[in-house]
Amino acid sequence: METVSIDIVSDVVCPWCYLGKNRLDQAIANVAGEVQVAIQWRPYQLNPDLPPEGVDHKRHLAAKLGGQAAVDRAHEMLEGLGREAGIAFDFDAVKISPNTLDAHRLIRWAATSGPAAQAETVRLLFKANFEDGKNVGDHTVLLDIAEEAGLDRPVIGALLSSDADKDAVKQEIDMARDMGVTGVPCFILDQQYAVMGAQSVDVLTNALRELAAMKAAHPAH
Repeated sequence: METVSIDIVSDVVCPWCYLGKNRLDQAIANVAGEVQVAIQWRPYQLNPDLPPEGVDHKRHLAAKLGGQAAVDRAHEMLEGLGREAGIAFDFDAVKISPNTLDAHRLIRWAATSGPAAQAETVRLLFKANFEDGKNVGDHTVLLDIAEEAGLDRPVIGALLSSDADKDAVKQEIDMARDMGVTGVPCFILDQQYAVMGAQSVDVLTNALRELAAMKAAHPAH
């Protein structure tokens, strides 16, 4: 069975990234037994300039999207798409637009405990932000998520209160931008093919199957 690696460039406050994640989960389930998929989550910040404590979410979004009516339209569409993908978006619950640097540091540290721990950390971050209205820039929220994902709470607490890996995460984000990633999610398959945006389950399923078939036809020597 061929293995396809996927680097997912995403931000935990991007609703399309949450959609993309759940759709990819469905695509991976569709190819179970045919294709092995190895996932690595990569950082991106939609709002790198926000202060550490974050800003008022509703005002920030209205300013960014051009008014409340535009926000309402976007949310209505996303809620519908979310329902199809098993996401209970609760945009009214979101009070703070956080700076996500610390959330990305947590995702990076989770990887040292293996892909399953990283995947669970990412899932919990998305759920906390979009379904539970929690501030994923808040260290207590991040520590609760770390603990629920099976990470060592005291270790993560010590890391969060330091500057550990801040520069490394920023460098990864710069690298993604240098590669031409201007929007997220971006799925990089086998470090060669970029699939931009929250594609449909069918598109992602077919991409996995086609890439696996190509690899089977031309094995690396």
